[in-house]
Amino acid sequence: MAAAACGGEAARPVCAFSPRERRLFAISAPDGRLQVWDAASSRLQQEYVPSAHLSAACTCLAWAPPPTAAAAGRPPPPSKDGPQRKKRKSEVVEVDKQLDILAIGTAVGSILLYNTVKGELQSKLDGGHDSRVNCVRWHQDNCCLYSCSDDKHIVEWNTQTCKVKCKWKGDNSSVTSLCISPDGKMLLSAGRTIKLWDLETKEVYRHFTGHATSVSSLMFTTVKPMNENKPFDGITGLYFLSGAIHDRLLSVWQIRSDRKEKNAVMSFTVTDEPTYIDLTVSEVKEEPVKLAVVCRDGQLHLFEHILNGYCKKPLTSNCTIQIATPGTDGDSTPKPVPILAAAFCADKQSLLLVYGNTLQPIIEKVSVNTAESHVCLIRDVQKVLSLKTDVALTKVKTPVVNSDTKILVPGIPGHSTAVKTPSTGKEKKKNKRKSGETEESIEERLGALDIDVTKVKTPGGLPQTDSFAVLLVQGLESNDAEILNRVLNTRKENVIKNTVARMPIHAVIPLLHELTKRLQGNPYSASLMVRWLKSILTLHASYLSTLPDLIPQLGMLYQLMESRVKTLQKLSRLHGRLFILVTQAAASEAVQDVTEVNQTAKLVYEDESSEEEASDDEMIADKDSDENWDEDEEKEEQSDEQDEQDMTVEKEINGDSDLEPENESEEE
Repeated sequence: MAAAACGGEAARPVCAFSPRERRLFAISAPDGRLQVWDAASSRLQQEYVPSAHLSAACTCLAWAPPPTAAAAGRPPPPSKDGPQRKKRKSEVVEVDKQLDILAIGTAVGSILLYNTVKGELQSKLDGGHDSRVNCVRWHQDNCCLYSCSDDKHIVEWNTQTCKVKCKWKGDNSSVTSLCISPDGKMLLSAGRTIKLWDLETKEVYRHFTGHATSVSSLMFTTVKPMNENKPFDGITGLYFLSGAIHDRLLSVWQIRSDRKEKNAVMSFTVTDEPTYIDLTVSEVKEEPVKLAVVCRDGQLHLFEHILNGYCKKPLTSNCTIQIATPGTDGDSTPKPVPILAAAFCADKQSLLLVYGNTLQPIIEKVSVNTAESHVCLIRDVQKVLSLKTDVALTKVKTPVVNSDTKILVPGIPGHSTAVKTPSTGKEKKKNKRKSGETEESIEERLGALDIDVTKVKTPGGLPQTDSFAVLLVQGLESNDAEILNRVLNTRKENVIKNTVARMPIHAVIPLLHELTKRLQGNPYSASLMVRWLKSILTLHASYLSTLPDLIPQLGMLYQLMESRVKTLQKLSRLHGRLFILVTQAAASEAVQDVTEVNQTAKLVYEDESSEEEASDDEMIADKDSDENWDEDEEKEEQSDEQDEQDMTVEKEINGDSDLEPENESEEE
């Protein structure tokens, strides 16, 4: 029983093994192509490219399960004529063919059913979801499919009629993972909390809480209860496993008879977030559960434990497996090779390991000694890939092309394909052009096709805006730092605007997350990222306003901008003060640098005669001032005496005397 982590990020590989003897391995490449590999020979068997593989990338995979024991061993109804027996045989063949059907969930809400036997798309399920499909799970009867999405709903599909049988709300937030019970009557769904649904009534049977982030994996670990004394109702007493995004603990839960919410009974600890989980189901009480967990760091952890109740401490892995290169050919340092997926074989002892890259993975069957706590496998990946490429090239046929023929390769400007022409070749077509006609040049032909010749003739083969948009989407899908640095470090405003305008809508949010991550780094890089951010908010504002979860999506970016704006005023004040200090320091240095002028006279001339005359003049002036002072006093005294005499004479003339007025009247 295997399950890839559902509802994860774009960098997480979307892959799954076929349930029948792990014969096939399906993986979705970062560019949206679906590849089906043969596990035994590690050869590419089929490749399917959806029509909208870039805009509607694959988000989850699920193989059709094998028929149950009752369905496979159901005795045919009694009959005596031959034609009816032949019909029953064809029905068995039809059920066998359904095992190779692959359900593919996409980022736009649709589900594709791909038939690996015919190598073609069988049907498409539309109208159930409005947003990204996070997980798809088949029911045991192979006619029913369950899916969950970011639109908070769970949909039950009829794969024969390609219509929705039932749709109900699964959570208040995104539903990220699903799992069907062994008896097919219950359904586990998970977002932040885990719910157990009754498929007949579509009501919640149990609640389980304990994960802080969205649950990415759900699967049952037992098919029968460990306590065989009590009657079994199909679900009570079973254990199931759950893993969450950015969580290094895998929790094990038990479905109890009481309705109280319980914590996890035990947990397994790993080194990083789990991306692929496979386990062997325990059918009896004494049989341990074997668990293989592939983490984001590329390591594989193997666990073996008997589920017998509550365990307080987290359990560590019995064995850890890593793969590395031998470190030869001039490079003595071994390099780690990431493990993409792992699955137990039918004997429950050996493992199928998938490692390398998602575009060309390597599948190998290994037997691991779990007695060792750490195992490192040395594999020369480049040598294996070169051998596989050499064998594959023998099947390629090179067409016979005339040496004088010029071939225009369609594609994006800036990309070209070299065509090798054979040294010798025979012309099979005669020249039908008349003698009076002249052959048109390539430039005239492109002009007739209304193609701008200046865009085709790119100096130095530099990528244009179209290739920038394609590179940007590929870099975001594959999380390739080299491609993203090449695109995002451009400084031309026109190139940035055209690239943002031509990129698909579904890549806007991943690009904003990437820009937010880079804004937190070097300030030089932040100045470049602001230009991209400005173009996105200008050109895609209408799309962003339609997102219901825009606030949590851009919360980190908003907080980052808010913190920088708050410090702007303080930095401006500090800049002003520092400018004044620097100006004063520069002025004082300029003053100190100026040389002082010597103010002492080099020559002084003194004339003695002039000094004597000046002293005589001063003495004469002093004498004159004293004489003038005495003369002024004498003149003032004489003037006062003269005034008194004039007054007495005037009185006598007027007949005035010193007599009183009364005496004067008597005399009269």
